[in-house]
This record gives sequence, C-alpha cells and structure tokens, in this order.
Amino acid sequence: MASNVVDASPSVPSNILLVTAKFIFETVDSARRAVVQKENFEKFSSHLERTAFFLKELSMFELNDFERLHGVIEDLNLEIKVAKQLASECRNRNKIYLFLNSQKIIDEIEKSTKNISRLMSLFTPESLNVSSEITEQLRTLCKNMLDAEYQPAAIEEEILQKIERGIEERNVDRSYSNNLLICIADSVGISSEHSEIKAEFENFKNEMENNELRSDWTEDLRMEQIILLLGKADMVMTPKEKETKYFNKRNSLGRQLLEPLQSFYCPITGDVMEDPVETSSGHSFERTAIQKWLEDGHDLCPLTKTPLNKLSLRPNRTLHQSIEEWRNRNTMISIASMKPEIQSSNEEEVLQCLEKLHDFCIGSELHREWMVMEDYIPIITGLLCTKSHEIRLLALTILYCLAKDADDNKERIAKVDDGIKYIVRSLARKIEESTMALKLLLELSRSSEVMNFIGNVQGCILLLVTLVNSDDTQAAKYAQEVLDNLAFLDQNVIQMANAKYFGPLLQRLCEGPISTQMIMAETLADMELTDHNKIDLFRNGALKPLLQMLVLDAEEYKAVAVKALENLSSVAQNGLQIIREGATQPLFELLFCHTLTLPKLRERVAIIFMHLSISTTVQEASEDQVLLLETEEDVFKLFSLISLSGPNMQQTLLSTFLEICKSPSGFNIRTTLRQISAVKVLVQLCELDDHVVRVSAVKLFHYLTEDGDHSTFSEHVNTRCIETLVKIVRTSHDEDEIVAAMGIISNLPRDFQMSQQLLDLGALEIIFDCLTYRNTHASYKKEVTENAARALSRFTVSTNPDWQKRVAGGGTIPVLVSLLASGTSLTKQNVAVSLKQFSESSSNLSKPVKNTGTFSCCFKPPESSCPIHRGICTVESSFCLLEANAVIPLVMVLGEPDSGPCEASLDAILTLIDGEKLQNGVKVVEEANGLVPIIKLLNSPCTRLQEKSLEVLQRIFRIFEFKQKYGNSAKMSLVDITQRGSSNAKSLAAKILSQLNVLHEQSSFF
Repeated sequence: MASNVVDASPSVPSNILLVTAKFIFETVDSARRAVVQKENFEKFSSHLERTAFFLKELSMFELNDFERLHGVIEDLNLEIKVAKQLASECRNRNKIYLFLNSQKIIDEIEKSTKNISRLMSLFTPESLNVSSEITEQLRTLCKNMLDAEYQPAAIEEEILQKIERGIEERNVDRSYSNNLLICIADSVGISSEHSEIKAEFENFKNEMENNELRSDWTEDLRMEQIILLLGKADMVMTPKEKETKYFNKRNSLGRQLLEPLQSFYCPITGDVMEDPVETSSGHSFERTAIQKWLEDGHDLCPLTKTPLNKLSLRPNRTLHQSIEEWRNRNTMISIASMKPEIQSSNEEEVLQCLEKLHDFCIGSELHREWMVMEDYIPIITGLLCTKSHEIRLLALTILYCLAKDADDNKERIAKVDDGIKYIVRSLARKIEESTMALKLLLELSRSSEVMNFIGNVQGCILLLVTLVNSDDTQAAKYAQEVLDNLAFLDQNVIQMANAKYFGPLLQRLCEGPISTQMIMAETLADMELTDHNKIDLFRNGALKPLLQMLVLDAEEYKAVAVKALENLSSVAQNGLQIIREGATQPLFELLFCHTLTLPKLRERVAIIFMHLSISTTVQEASEDQVLLLETEEDVFKLFSLISLSGPNMQQTLLSTFLEICKSPSGFNIRTTLRQISAVKVLVQLCELDDHVVRVSAVKLFHYLTEDGDHSTFSEHVNTRCIETLVKIVRTSHDEDEIVAAMGIISNLPRDFQMSQQLLDLGALEIIFDCLTYRNTHASYKKEVTENAARALSRFTVSTNPDWQKRVAGGGTIPVLVSLLASGTSLTKQNVAVSLKQFSESSSNLSKPVKNTGTFSCCFKPPESSCPIHRGICTVESSFCLLEANAVIPLVMVLGEPDSGPCEASLDAILTLIDGEKLQNGVKVVEEANGLVPIIKLLNSPCTRLQEKSLEVLQRIFRIFEFKQKYGNSAKMSLVDITQRGSSNAKSLAAKILSQLNVLHEQSSFF
C-alpha cells in the first residue's frame, strides 16, 4: 500500500489530503463490491465517503499545525489500507469461508470505523484554520463513526447457530447438511446448481488445507468441524464417490449384528437409550426416564443414592454418538442382508421385511440412501405386481419415501421395467392403495425427467381424470396436481380434466377398438368407485359394450367384461338394469361352460349373480316384478352347482339363494327349492367344517322350513341332522348361525317321534340355555330367544304331562314369566302359548287339601289351597299360573300393539276362567286389573282377537257382580260390533248384549 501513500511535507499539505481522499474513495469502491456483509460494508462506505469529502474540502485551507497532523494522516492512510485489504478479501476469497467468518468481518469493520473516527478527531480546531461550521461537521462525523454499530443479518445468525448445533450434536443427517449448504449459497450468491456449490465447497476445503491461510489452532479445529459437518451433504459428493465410500464401509463391517454395549442401556428403563443425559453422579440415563424419576419426588441417584438436581442433567454427546454409530452399523448390515428374504415366495416373510425397510426409511435419510445403494428400488417396484394388497401398499409407501425430495431416485423408479405401469394400476384399487399410488405419482411427476414416463402409460390420464371427479377430496386433490404437472406434455389432458364426468372413459369404452375397450373395461373392473359413480356409468351407457364383450368368442374378453360387471353390479339399481337387459342368460351360460380355462371366471360370475339377487330384494324390483330366476329349471340348474363347486363358490351361491328367498318372489323360490330336494343338500352342508359355507347352508335351510310345508323336508331330517343342529347351537360362536339352527328346530314337525328325538339329543337343554342366556356366547340377537321360546312350546303340550314335568323341573316357568315383561312381541306370544299349555294341566295336577279330622286344627294349621284350582299348587308340580305370578304379566301383554301376543295371552287367561274355575278365576283376573284391557280388545282391528275377547267376556258376564260392574263400559263397543263385525263376532256380541239386558232396549240398532 506504500505506493498509494504520498511522502508528505509541510510545503504541500493540500496534495497529501487529496491523495488520502482519493485512496479512501478507492476503498469505498472496493467495499461496495464485497460479496458478503453488503449492508454493513454499505454503511461503512458511507462513513468513508463523508471522511473523504471532508479531507477534500480541508485541502482547500491552510492548516496551522500541519507538522503534527502529518503523522495523523500517515496513520489514517495505514488504517485505510487495512480497510481496503479487508474489502478486497471479502470480494475475492472463498464465499463459504467468508460467510463462516461473518462475525470476524463485522468486528474488523467496526474496529476500522472507530480507528478512523479516533484519527479524524485529532484534527482539532486549534490545528485547523477553518470556520466553525466545518469544525462542527468534523465533530459530527467523528461522533457518528464512533457510535456506528454493525450487525449480522438474522438469516446469517440463524445459519451460524445451526452450524454450531450441528457440530455439537455430531450425528446430523445429510438433509441437515444439504439445507445448510443451500442456505449459505443463497446468502452469499452462489448458484443453487449442485455443481457450483460443490466447486465452492472444494475450494473452501483447499483453502483450509493451505497452512499459510490458517490462523490459530482454535480456528483450525472449528473449520475442520465445519468441513466434516458440511461434507455430509449429497451435493458435495458425486454419486460414484458416495457409492465407493458406502461399500468400503459396508464391506469392512462383516455380516453379524453387534449386541449393544451395557453402557447403552438406561438403568431405569432397561432399554437402549435415545437421548442419554449424564447426572452429577457420573451415570447416564434416558432423559425422559430420569426426569420422571425426579418429578416423582426422588432426589437421589437410582444407582449411587447420591443427591441429584434437575439442573445438573447434561447431554452425554459422546455416548449418544456411540449409540447412533452402533445403530447405523447394524442398520447397514440389516439392509444389506435382507434381499433374499424380500424376494422370498413366503408372503408373511416379505411383509415383515417391508415393514423393517419402511422403518429404516422413515428413520433417516442416510438409511434411504443405503437402500438405494443396495439396489432395492427395482426389487420393491417389482412387488407392485403381486396379488397381496398389503405388500403392494407397503411397497408404494417405501417408494414414496425414497422418491420424496430425491430426483435421482425418481428417475430410478421410472426406469424400472413397467414400474410406472404398476403404480398406475394401483390407482384403480382399494382407496388406501389408490391414495398412496397417487401420492407417489405426484412426487414422481415433479421431476421433468419422469413426466414422460407417466404420461405414456396407457389409461393413466383417464384414471386421473376419474379420480379428480371422485368423492374422495384428498384423492381428487392429488390427482389434479398430477394432471397439472403433466399438462404441458399433452394439452388434451386439460380438456379431459374438464370434460363431463367419466366422459372420456365411456367414449373409449363404447366407441374405441376392441383393444381400447379392453383397457377401459379393466379400468372399470379395478377402480374403487362410489355407488353414485357406478350408477352414473350405467346411466351413461357403460352396460351395453360390456354385454357385447360378454358374448365374444375370446375368453379374455369375457373375463374382463365379467370383472367389470362384478364391480358395477354391486349397486341394486345397476343389478336391476342388468336383469332387464337380459344379461343373465349369457352369464348363466358361462357358469355351465366346461371349456373355460380361467379358474376365477366362474367364481366372478357367481358373485355377479349374488349381487343381482340382492337387487331383487329392493322395493323397485317388487313394483316392476323383476325376476332373476324365471323358471323352475333355472332354480334347479343354479342350485345344482352348489354340490359341484368348491367352498368359495358354494358360499356365493348359497348367499344368492338367501337373498332371492327374501325377495318378493321368495315364496315361489322356497317352494321350488323344497320340491327339488334342496334340503337334502343343505343337511349335508350343515355338517361341514367350513364355517362360512355351513352358516349360509343353515340359514337357507331355516328359510325353507318357515312356510310349514313339512312334507317336503321332514324326510331328510334324521337323527344325525338333529344332532348336528343341536351341536351348532351349543358350540357355534356365530349368532346368525345360532338363530337359524334354533329356528329350524322350532319349525320341525311337531309329531311325537320328532319331539322325542329332540329331547333325547339334548335339545331341551340348549333351548333353556338360550332362554336364560347361560350359553357361552357374549351377546344374543333377539331372534335367538324368539326361536327358543317357540321351540320350547312343542314340549309344553298338555297331552304329554311327562314332557311338561321335565320342562318345569328345570326352573323354566319363572324364566318364561320374566320374558313376558322383557321379551320381544314374538317371544311374548310363544311364551304365552307355553304358559297356556302348562295351565291346561293345572286342575288335574293340583293336589286336594287333606281333611285331617275334627281336632287337627288344634295341632296343625290347615294348608292354604289355590283359589282357582282349590287344591295345593306349586309352580313345578301343578304349573299354576297364580303360583308363578304370571297373571299380572299376562294381563300386561294384552296392551301389546301386535295381535299375536294378545291372543296368546287371552288363551292363557281363558284357562283360568273355565268351568268351575270361572267365579274365582275372574276375581283373580280382576285383581290383576285384567278386565278393562280385555274390554278394550273389543275395538281391535284383528277379527280373531276381537272374537277371542268376546268369548272371554261372554264367560265373565255370566257372573252378576261383574256384569253390573263392567257391563256398561262394554256396551258401545258391543253395539258397534253388531253392526260392523264378522258374522261370528256379531252373533257373540248380540248374545252378550242380551246378557246385559240391552238387546230389547236398543232393538233399533239391529
């Protein structure tokens, strides 16, 4: 810098000042071209400019004490030289180095500013022959420079803090280093191109290796740490360099996993630590564990029992790094050794490997890089063509992790043979898989190199258009983003995205060549569609081309059409349209075609028939009289397949007939099935170990027994069949199966032989279990109790006292009485039937009261007799309803809205007011508040119930007391019946009115 400093003398003060001012202007220019700390250099430059202008102005005056000021000017020139050197370095040195030394540069600028301020303050008013105004300018200039402060930018401070944190933690991953380098590059104006960043970093490392540029050992150590941290970034290494480094390390590790060192385990949890901290006792613990230990009130070390303090916990970074190194070593070995397992034919083994790889993926970017190095991308992509939904979903998830924020990996996935094609296929599968495939496609579509691969997959755009219009808002959003990314490849995409819903797909399906139709049909077959989507497709003409494909000669065309129809026929509205269009005939022919080579084709056709059978159960089918099986021959042929098929198809066909039996034409179908001896086949299926098929067989068997035509099935119900049904109720864990089996038992012919067989095989015990909830099943449907109550009534008939005693001896009657209050309407009806049958035997079974003689009263109180049966009654010996406290519950049943339980309850009450029991029986019923409900039943819309109540009242009003008490309340209803009732009811009502002495008074009503 000496060349720029003039050798001053007192004779030329003005020239010296001008030269110094010029030197300062040169420094200002250099400072403003610095690549770092631009704002601070700009502020520094403004101070230098004002200094230069002041010296230039001062050169115009004669100085009083120039000799003293000569030394000040020399010092000022030296200080300016230092500042110019700093500015030059900040323009020419490595930008990364300059950024890392930001604070040092700021300190130098501040130091230089203050030194210049100090030197300028030596130009005192006494040494200057200038005006007071110029003197004041100098004072202000010096003060401003002295007060000047320079600060690093907020982003610089944040980046430098991250660098210090990364050095401190030592185990940061590559993404951390990548982000740091990108932020530094952006801050100092380095291009974001990886090659530019890499070149600048290499230059930085080379500078640091030059000993002449190093200062002290502290800075040397810090720079080495920074180089180590930033050197982890992908962008500073070529793929070949990274690969070589990885395999050198991996090959040095061997193949055996290392067990963790004892020091890795937390003494409290017993697990390998994630965040070890050291206490004042010198021992390390998992941070959360020792914090909880202290929060729970412990203040001593768990190991040494010495006092602890929360504030004394220090991160054990050395141990943390050792644990991470151990984990990474084992992970590297695991990833390298799992290839044979993931390529295994064992599905469970493949799933386990994929789950491990997924854990590695989400654990660290470094692990993802190792997986790529080990060439897992082609292997995992290849798994997308497997049949397992779980494997495909996990494979898509892993590929998404590998593709995210890694353009190289996107290209690797796209270059796998048919890789994009497999991903696109997943768009049309289950929602979870479709969404994951969409996320992966979206990530891939962000790479310009991959877009062409995606756009060239046939059917991809149509699938995306379909998903844009789906009800799944998340899927629609992803699909639209993919289309947006692909839009520049094909302007038609935008038109298709805005087209009418499914328009492009339907157009190609209906009008395209057969090869295109096949692709579109496959799309419809695999696509996850809402019911609304399916209906819309049929409404817009999708059925016709599918039916045309169904009758083509080539089996592959039939298979695709069947698969699409299987998907679309699951909506009842579409099912009805298929039946109306006459598609059942070609489908029928496929079921019985013996030349088919595709094994799953028949099963798919059977599923379509099941869907169609469900559609026949809706109201619209009843109104339009839509029939799936129009002739008995159709029923016979379809049912005959059950015996000739495997379990899957058997289950589907049984489900089909179950649904048809529920349809409006169900009665005719059930009749036909009974006539073709379907029960014989069902009885055999009920004995199968295959639970799914057996349940459907039992349920269909139940349907066929409901119409009461015993002659068509009773011949097939032998001892083995009954034994099977009883076993099902006793051991099954399927409520529907229990309901159906108990329903069959309740519907079996009520002849003596059948009932005795049931008793001998334990049916009574399982019936009682179902009534009392003593079976092993956790919960019951109401139908179980309903069917059990009906089945029990066959054993309570009054014609067989032995059966009655056997039933009553098990404590059944109290259970029946309780069901009158808690059961369903049908249960109450069946219970009332059994109680009525029990009550019919009570008079004969009631024991007469013994007459013990004249003086017996002195020794023993007389036994109290039943007021109705006038003997000694108990629940289990005479089945007395009064003793069983059943009268009030029976009266309460009279208020049921359904006529069935009311009628059965009236029948039971009638047994209490029959013959000699009338007087006392009516009193008992009255005490139970039963007479008013019986009178109310006169207004029932049910003719039988109305006639039954008239029959009861006719008996009651034979007794003068009750005629006087209740006759008036019944008169109006009785008169109404004589005008509107059935002929039998009119006759009965007239007789009762005559009993009430009303007939002659109201003769004008008749």
